[in-house]
Order: sequence, then structure tokens, then C-alpha cells
Amino acid sequence: MSWDGLRELAEFRAEKGCAISFYLDLDPKTTPTAGDAATRVSSLLTEGERHAEANNRGLTHDQRVALKKDFTRIRDYFADEFQRDGAHGVAVFSAGMDNVWRPRALIESVPDRVRVGREFHLAPLVPLVGRGEGALVAFLGRERGELFRLHSGRLEEIVDRTDDVPGRHDQGGWSQARFQRHTEKLVAEHLKEVAEELDRRVRRMHTPKVIVVSSEEVRAEFEELVSSETKSAIVGWTSADAHASPRELLDVTTPILDAARARHEASLLERWREGAGRGGRAASGWAETLEAASDARVEVLLYEEGADHEAWQCAACGRLSATGGQCPLDGTETDRRDDGLDLTMHQTVAHGGTVWAVTAHEDLGPVGGVGALLRY
Repeated sequence: MSWDGLRELAEFRAEKGCAISFYLDLDPKTTPTAGDAATRVSSLLTEGERHAEANNRGLTHDQRVALKKDFTRIRDYFADEFQRDGAHGVAVFSAGMDNVWRPRALIESVPDRVRVGREFHLAPLVPLVGRGEGALVAFLGRERGELFRLHSGRLEEIVDRTDDVPGRHDQGGWSQARFQRHTEKLVAEHLKEVAEELDRRVRRMHTPKVIVVSSEEVRAEFEELVSSETKSAIVGWTSADAHASPRELLDVTTPILDAARARHEASLLERWREGAGRGGRAASGWAETLEAASDARVEVLLYEEGADHEAWQCAACGRLSATGGQCPLDGTETDRRDDGLDLTMHQTVAHGGTVWAVTAHEDLGPVGGVGALLRY
């Protein structure tokens, strides 16, 4: 799941019918067998149908029929189409009357949940976005040169620039020196080709996180060949066996991505503390954050796991506030909602912002578990 994919879901609002958001936890520790998964799917869908019947009494006959068909389609999907294939979670977004069907296998577990409304429920997805997805791994040797992209929990090869470089000559004399110079020239050309390819990918992908796997000898040479943009994108260097598989490469690069994520979180919170402390471009607490999200001012929404709050939403324009009453923009009476966090995420992502689930710090606790870095 990427930010673009999440943004597409956040921008959706059912115009004709209802939107179903279905999440299933497939962590092997809690759902070890296909039978366990099938039982949970049936239970969740039955719960969702009961909840929809009790809380959507204003639906037309056609909307009720369409909603029933959506639940049936989700059941059929799990019975006939879904392939677990290592997935630790799954999300399904369905709105039949509005022609939307989005099943998504997930690389991490999510809480079991089913929601019916006008918008899709996105809160369970946000912590999974940006967890290394799209990162590039460059695996370098004197002959080997491969680029991998992290996608759905796997390293997928996207470039192979492995060359047949001659080995070191083991005889003395002038011929050895000449042969060695020839070999080193081929190695230098090989590394230059890989560096240029990596530069192109970094520019095309708008500076993704990059990890380089190489020996110290190769690192010293390669580091001089890549562009300054690529150098800035590199979040770590490591080494691996010369014949390491993509799975083995993922094992040695995952800790580097986790460390980069921790550094980024610390940097975001430092910016937030500075902005909040001097009344700058930062929001603290629910009232300020809801208002800023509604004004499209949120650059990064920050929240602690478990944080949520009631909110009031204008049925006409969607504006959010921490108190009820009439919308200040159009005078429409606002509706009380229990899912303030999800609503704030929708506003943030739909207006081009991002969301960060704070996991390693407790700075947001005193302000209700939520805050934001603002564009202005």
C-alpha cells in the first residue's frame, strides 16, 4: 500500500450507495489455517451485516439490495479467489453502486474490522504505509550489479547489470600488471553503469530510500560515482554473501530500514515540539488538528496508537470540528462522529498530506495523542 493508493481511497465518497471496509488479521500466530480464516470471515461479515441493518435505516430498497450484494461478493472472494500466499492481513473495499472493488493483500497484520459508511475506513492501513515500501536495494560486487525494489514485503529484481569481469591474474611479470589494469578498468566501468542506473531510478521514483549492499572496497569506489541526490537517499550500507538470495538480502536490509524509520520519527517529533513550543507551524490536540486538517494545512498528521476522539462533521462540505453546532462555512448542522482519527486521516491524505503513527515516543500523550506539522 502506497500513499497514492491510500489517497485514492481517501478521496472516495459513496454517492449512490454505501462503502464497506473489511479487514482480516492473517497473522500465522492467530490465524494458522485456512479454516480459521474462513470462520473469522464468516463471523465478521455476519457482524457487519447486522450493524449495517441497525445503523442504516434510511437506505432505499436499491441501496439495501446493493449492500447485500457487496457482502456476498466479499464472501465469494474469500471462498473462490483469495490466495493467502504469505499475506499477514487483507483489506477489501467495496461499493458496488459506485463501481468500486479494491481487495488488498497486506504484508503485516491488521485488526479484524468491518465498517459501513459513505467513506472507506482507513485507520488500520496507515501504519503500514511507507514501511520501506518502494525502497531500493543495490547489490554490488566486482561483477555483480543488481537493483531490487521492496514491494509487498518482497525484494523484486528490477535491473541486472552483472558482467563477466575476468578474475585477478595469478602470474607475475609485465603481463600480470597489464592484465590487472585491464581488469580494474572493466570493474570501474561496471560500477559506473550500475551507479548511473541507480541515479536514474532515484530520480524517477522521487528519492526513495536506498540501501547499498557491498564490500568496503567496492563501497569506497561506488560512493564516488553516484550523484549527490542518490547519496542523500542512501539510508545505510551493509554487506552480504556474494551469492545472497533476495530473501537473504531482505533479512540484512530490514534492520536498516527500521533504523531509518526511527530516525525519521525522531526528526518529525523534534520539528513538532519546536513548532508547538513557539506557536509556529504545528497543531497540538484534537481541536487544533481537526481545524487544520479541514483547512488542508496539515503536512504530516502525527498520532499515537489507540488515540481517537469524537468529532463533528458537516454533512455538506465535510469540515470537522471538536464541538457541535453549525458549520462556520455554510451553516449546516454538524453530525457527531466517533471516529475522529479516521476522519482527520481522510482530510489529511486527500489534501496531499501524510500520516505518521508514532510508535517509539510518548510526546503526544499530554495533548490527547494527536498533533500535526502544518504547511502554513
